[in-house]
Amino acid sequence: MRRKKTQHEEDNLDRWLVSYADFITLLFAFFVVMYSMSSINEGKYRVLSDTMIAAFKTPPKSLEPVQIGEQPKTIIKEKKVLQKIKPIELLKKKEQPEVNQMAVIADKVTDSLKPLIKKGLVNVSDNKLWVEVELNNSLLFDIGSAELESESRGVIAKLARLLAPLPNHIDVEGHTDNIPIRNEIYPTNWELSAARAASMVRALIQRGVKPERLTAIGYGQYRPKASNKTYQGRQKNRRVTIVILADKNARRMVAIEGKK
Repeated sequence: MRRKKTQHEEDNLDRWLVSYADFITLLFAFFVVMYSMSSINEGKYRVLSDTMIAAFKTPPKSLEPVQIGEQPKTIIKEKKVLQKIKPIELLKKKEQPEVNQMAVIADKVTDSLKPLIKKGLVNVSDNKLWVEVELNNSLLFDIGSAELESESRGVIAKLARLLAPLPNHIDVEGHTDNIPIRNEIYPTNWELSAARAASMVRALIQRGVKPERLTAIGYGQYRPKASNKTYQGRQKNRRVTIVILADKNARRMVAIEGKK
């Protein structure tokens, strides 16, 4: 009897296509997921990138942080209002409680030094940002000297009692006339005016005024109150002015605003 020939199945050479198709499908899914994740914050990254480029190309116009995303409407309105207000107006708004305080301080100084004010040796003036107390040099110093006279102790003591409890910063200014000084200690009126301001500062500190609140300034002959062509004018220009400030930077801001 004849035997049947056993048939051998041929190997399927295309089976690799199944694995390859699975791999391609997984790779496609992977890139879809990565793309979707990167596109979520695309807008934020674009804003941050543009801001950084602008910051390095041009000087920064503001010290405010970069806002990523939508900003609350209330903050936007507040910024628009602040941008319209000038620096000096901001200072006045900020120091509104001290506005009345300046008038109170001026009244107290006036009441305390009323006899000297009547004689024309002291002048008190005030505005919304500071109080000025002008003391004629005849009350304080001898000609060409920065040593305080003994007669000035009473005036300085009264001022110190008023100033010591206050939190305000105080500028002490020395002024002279335009006559050149002739002595070995002070070569010019600059040194003399600065030394007189420093002497007043030292006297106030000794009577209880905190030193960190005080600044000594010498202006020499360059901020005259009256004409230096007459004796009376020169006498008015030789003075020490005590300026009680509502804010430490008040006069600087007013000067900046005036130059614009």
